[in-house]
Amino acid sequence: MKILAKITRGHGVASGKNKEGNYPEGTLKLQKKYFLERGLDLKDYFLGTMNVNIYPWKMKILQPKYFFENVKWSPHISAENFYFFDLTIFFEKKSYAGLIYLPDPKTKEEHQQKPFTLEILAPFIPKISYESVLEIENDEQQITFYQ
Repeated sequence: MKILAKITRGHGVASGKNKEGNYPEGTLKLQKKYFLERGLDLKDYFLGTMNVNIYPWKMKILQPKYFFENVKWSPHISAENFYFFDLTIFFEKKSYAGLIYLPDPKTKEEHQQKPFTLEILAPFIPKISYESVLEIENDEQQITFYQ
C-alpha cells in the first residue's frame, strides 16, 4: 500500500543536528553498533532519521523485520526496545529502500514523536528537504496503515 507523507522537522537528536543534551554526535551513531550485534547493519543508511507526517494514516505493527529488546545504548537513559520495518520511498521518480525506525514508545524516555509521525532510515536522498512530499510503501506482512 502506498501513502503520501510529508517531511517534517524532528528533534535533531538522531542525526546529531541538535548539539544540546547528551547526544551531540547523534543517537544513531551510538546505537548502530548495538543494532549490528543483533543483525542490522546501517552502513547503507544516512545516520539520521527522516521524520514524515502520515496524517490521516496510522500504523499497526504486524511482524517487524527486526525487534531488538532491552538495548542499553546510553548511560543517560534506561534500555530501550526498537522495531524496524521495511518500506520503499518514492521521490522524484526514483525509489529508495528504507526502514521505519521505531523506538518502542513503552521504553522510550526522551524525544517522543508527535502522533502521525514516522521516523525513517534511508540512504541519502538528493534534493529532499523539509515540506517535501513523497510516497512510502509498506511491507504488508510487517505493518499496515489504516485510517
